[in-house]
Amino acid sequence: MLVAIDTATGCASLALHDGVRVRAEHTWESPRRHTVELLPRLTAALEQLGLGAEHLSGVAVTRGPGSFTGLRVGLSVAKGLAMARGLPLVGVPTLDVVAAAQGRDRRPMCAVLQAGRRRICVAVYRWRKGEWRARQKPRLTTWPALAEETTSPTLFCGEVDPAGANVLAALDEMAILLPAATRLRRAGFLAEVAWRRLNQGETDDPATLTPLYLQTNL
Repeated sequence: MLVAIDTATGCASLALHDGVRVRAEHTWESPRRHTVELLPRLTAALEQLGLGAEHLSGVAVTRGPGSFTGLRVGLSVAKGLAMARGLPLVGVPTLDVVAAAQGRDRRPMCAVLQAGRRRICVAVYRWRKGEWRARQKPRLTTWPALAEETTSPTLFCGEVDPAGANVLAALDEMAILLPAATRLRRAGFLAEVAWRRLNQGETDDPATLTPLYLQTNL
């Protein structure tokens, strides 16, 4: 059973995936409460299935971008589980989880995270070889700046707040805002990405896996 942990932002999520099915998933708003909420929810999810930590076979975690504290909490728990029980660990970029939830499309897709102080973190993806693949590294920008850059029809997913929705609406057919349910970042999709990487022999060293933070002069 693989456990997937995402505390990258104020939207937290965890899932248990047996390699075929998502057996449990919890996604909730957790502004500055990851430390006190994550482990009790993980314990409850395992108990609901009649399982314990000894039944875990792997750990997946979002490694950023995201908030300083949120990423530290998730990585600490994930690395602790992996090291204590000798489990394989997979760190996944946060925006890859957002992208993984979206269906196939020939148009480019922009995945978004809120970054505070009216900034957003974005990365553009293209559908290639059966999955969404990042065409650029995550970067910080603002909604007005992103609107100016959007010159061809583009899908938008992730943490689109009301201000962002208004900006995108003004772009008319240049911006296609995907449904709220699929824009929500969920650990079930983190688990799906992690299983694919595990099956390809891709793992991370708990001793050296570090969070991805972004800095800018915006």
